[in-house]
Amino acid sequence: MVNSNPPLLNHFGALSSNSNTQCYEPQSRVIMEECQLPLIDLHGLSSRDKMARKACASAIYRAASEWGFFQVVNHGISPQLVDKMRSEQVKLFQAPFETKATCGVLNNSYRWGTPTATCPKQFSWSEAFHVPLTKVSDEACYGEFVSLREAMIEFAAAMSKLARLLAGILTENLGHGKEVIDNICDESTCFLRLNHYPACPISPEIFGLVPHTDSDFLTILCQDQVGGLQLMKDSKWVTVKPNQDALIVNIGDLFQAWSNDVYKSVEHKVVTNAKMERYSIAYFLCPSYDSSIGSYSEPSIYKKFTFREYRDQVQEDVRKTGYKVGLPRFLLKTEEFKRRNKDSNSNTRVYIPSITAST
Repeated sequence: MVNSNPPLLNHFGALSSNSNTQCYEPQSRVIMEECQLPLIDLHGLSSRDKMARKACASAIYRAASEWGFFQVVNHGISPQLVDKMRSEQVKLFQAPFETKATCGVLNNSYRWGTPTATCPKQFSWSEAFHVPLTKVSDEACYGEFVSLREAMIEFAAAMSKLARLLAGILTENLGHGKEVIDNICDESTCFLRLNHYPACPISPEIFGLVPHTDSDFLTILCQDQVGGLQLMKDSKWVTVKPNQDALIVNIGDLFQAWSNDVYKSVEHKVVTNAKMERYSIAYFLCPSYDSSIGSYSEPSIYKKFTFREYRDQVQEDVRKTGYKVGLPRFLLKTEEFKRRNKDSNSNTRVYIPSITAST
């Protein structure tokens, strides 16, 4: 019997015994094609050379539209801060399961496994803390993990600054000011997710994190060197090679909708490792719940929706089917799209004010 903190084995075992062949599709832990994500040196953004700044921004646009994923170096987050945050993260996850689950640490945000899973392929062999930025500095959230607070405050501020910088560059590319997304993103809905993927020697079929897209504008990932992240590229899964100097950036669903599919929110997953545990930290740039998300230009592929409506629909789909549907739920019907296209062709205005903070 494999010791498990948290008790992932017990939950997975119950799902396996209740699963059927239609729900469970075994896969082998084979060596996948390894890809090198576009690597962008952000030093170019602060260069005095106008052409260097333009080249760096162009590389970001191109990666966001062709890959939906890219890596950045010279991103402003020091190796010392990353090491400090990782050390505190490891100490947190090494605590007994009962402590993590019941002591209320980090706003009582501890989650493990997949409570909604009804079969093995819906199950994630991982544990995590989801921490809203508004709670990062709250002393009451840390309990016995006092030294974690200082690292979290510094790390969250640095990741937030970087996310907003990149979002501004991407909106400028489509003819809008840098502040468009920055103005509606709220600390109460932006959050850090501290992830731990325990070693999983029992089965190669288990996901560390099930295939999904991110329900935000932009995600920044700081991962260790164990590897396991895979993304969908050209209709096949490829493995992302870790780079200890880089952070990984990926486009979320909201940016894809706002950009009218110019930028791509790409499906990705984490596979388990039989012998090694994996740690990562993700920052999610999200708008306030009542912000209206619409495409930056007409004709729009998607109908307008609020972030709250989007989250509610995703959660409803997961409860009912075990899977996230995401943006396809918000595609305009063919006839309405044709009407909007006709209307936009007779209108000289191209851009519309499509992202607004609700009053």
